[in-house]
Amino acid sequence: MQDSGNVDLQDQRQRQRYRGFAIAVGCLMFLLGMSALAGWLLQIQVIISLVPGFPSMAFNTALCFVLSGLGLAASTLAARRFLIAATIMTGIAAAIAAARLLEIVTIGRTFHNIDLLITRFVIPPDFIAQIGGGMGPNTALVFLIANLSLLFSLYVERRSQVVQELTSYIVITLGMIALASYVTDAEQGYRWGPYAAMALHTAVGMVIFGSGLLARSWWLQPANRAQIPLWIPAAVCFTGLLVDLYTPLGVANGILYVPLVLTALWFGNRNAPLFFAFACTVLLMLGFFAVRHNEAAFWQEIANRTITAATLWLIAILVFYFMRNNHNLETERVRFGALVRGTPDAVIVIDESGTIRSFNPAAESMFGYTPQETIGRNIKMLMPEPYHSEHDGYLAHYRKTGEERIIGTTRMVSGRRRNGIVFPIDVSISAVSTGDAKIFVGIVRDISERARQEERMKTTLAQLEAYTAELERSNHDLDEFAYIASHDLKEPLRGLHNHSRFLLEDYEDKLDNDGVRRLNRLVRLSQRMEKLVNDLLYFSRLGRQQLAVKRSDIGLIVKDVVATMELLLEERHAKVIIDGQLPDVVCDAPRLTEVFRNLITNAIKYNDKPAPLVSIGYLDRFVGQDGTIARNVFFVRDNGKGIPQEFHEDIFRIFKRLEKSQDSDDGTGAGLTFVRKIIARHNGDIWLESEVGAGTTFYFTLGKKREGQNAAA
Repeated sequence: MQDSGNVDLQDQRQRQRYRGFAIAVGCLMFLLGMSALAGWLLQIQVIISLVPGFPSMAFNTALCFVLSGLGLAASTLAARRFLIAATIMTGIAAAIAAARLLEIVTIGRTFHNIDLLITRFVIPPDFIAQIGGGMGPNTALVFLIANLSLLFSLYVERRSQVVQELTSYIVITLGMIALASYVTDAEQGYRWGPYAAMALHTAVGMVIFGSGLLARSWWLQPANRAQIPLWIPAAVCFTGLLVDLYTPLGVANGILYVPLVLTALWFGNRNAPLFFAFACTVLLMLGFFAVRHNEAAFWQEIANRTITAATLWLIAILVFYFMRNNHNLETERVRFGALVRGTPDAVIVIDESGTIRSFNPAAESMFGYTPQETIGRNIKMLMPEPYHSEHDGYLAHYRKTGEERIIGTTRMVSGRRRNGIVFPIDVSISAVSTGDAKIFVGIVRDISERARQEERMKTTLAQLEAYTAELERSNHDLDEFAYIASHDLKEPLRGLHNHSRFLLEDYEDKLDNDGVRRLNRLVRLSQRMEKLVNDLLYFSRLGRQQLAVKRSDIGLIVKDVVATMELLLEERHAKVIIDGQLPDVVCDAPRLTEVFRNLITNAIKYNDKPAPLVSIGYLDRFVGQDGTIARNVFFVRDNGKGIPQEFHEDIFRIFKRLEKSQDSDDGTGAGLTFVRKIIARHNGDIWLESEVGAGTTFYFTLGKKREGQNAAA
């Protein structure tokens, strides 16, 4: 199996050879045409006709050789100016040929106006009359189809290679027919009807032209290049036509054309058998019309040639399908080979005796052996004990019973590198039947890194379990501490509060105003201290208590909160409105009630407007002032004082208050801390946007949990 890089390099070199050949053919055609033009201009008849009495090369024919040769050479060059030049020259040559064919079809054989159009301006009339004739219909046809195929390939990529290759076969065939007719003195081969004939050197030029077109078509698509020299089928065509002209009924001809079609097996182009069958059919028809026929055997010969043509096409179709199937198999083989070479896993193929038959580059890198060191040796060389000793026994058991223990499964075993290091591998083995024998394909993956990661994961899990146990113990201790601290702190606080009250009740008339003020202050401070202790205890438990989530109507929650705040709303002349429809969400309803109560209370307390307004709503999609995007967002908006940007994070710190409200003695500054904690427990986030003097809007999201699911503490 060749390396893909070497194949690409070989294709590139082959393409360069084909292009060089096409350019060389173009130069030969140019020289041939220039020689004939020189013969016309210098009035040297031997250059024009080669052999006295033979047809001469017309002036326009020589001109078309010059134009077609230059066009063929220019069409293989990459620069745009060469593309334009090739288009112009091949277009002119095709136009001259098309005009000549049109003249033959419409006016007849006695007129040569197209040939005389240019010739009479540069050649003396007596020399033109002496040479006579003009471009023959077969010559005009070849120049027309050949130059049109060149034009087609210059501007149409799809199928242009196939069109040009088919054209090249036709051009070569018509040129060889004319050559064969000169050899056999069968005028019908180089002179079609009563019209001008194809000259001998014109026929040679046509064969050369067709060869150049064929080389250019292979340059366009090297995968379709022939694997045998083209002169072999060309020689068969030439010989077949000669035999056809000199054997009765064309019997031998049919036998010769069969191996010609079969030579397509050695061509890379799958369409080659169809091309050859077409060429052979043309030769059969030309061979039939090129000779005189005995009236008695006329219909017999027609039947013979019909059967021969049908047989050739049948063989061609069979060869075509055979080559197509073979091409598909080769494509799959190359694809599989590329897959095996490129896969990061080792792919090893062994036979029933355990002998290694294939060893891909990944296996070479994994085990440290080269394919030359492993192929032909037992697979045991790659195994440590106990697999080394057990493997032959397993294969013997499989051959005897057919029992498959590991085939079709993936097992974790051990491999041994060339340096003796044993490492863990995953092995997946498949059995493939090849006739009476079986081969086994093993896909091997080095899992050394995975094994190391598993060990690290086990260590990490063990550490995590230890940390979890320590955290549980710490949480338990914290709960006990919070309970004891709250109980032990509340007891003296209650004592301070009660004794202060008792002193005020019993000795208020005996104390001066300053003493009474101080005792009242002591009562308020002891009450505030108790609230702080309760909030601290609540915050410590808030992060560890489970959330009883269920689907809840947020609109009802807000309405309940507003109903419990009627007194505060009346005192502050405040109003709470619901902006739009609030959705149902899966949440812990009591906790979310606390979120809305804290946000609404703060919006009213810290509001300097005579009529505080609080708006509560929901947004499917939110785009923030900084460009951030969020979905399913709730908001609580007020028309209060606003919060400066530098304090947007401080307000969420526990016991942090930016200012005192009118009834601030009732608060501890922990409300927004509780709000953020509750929302975080719902896998959500809270943020705010505010404008000083215009108001503040708090936004928050709630994560989605299955209804009825409890969140872990």
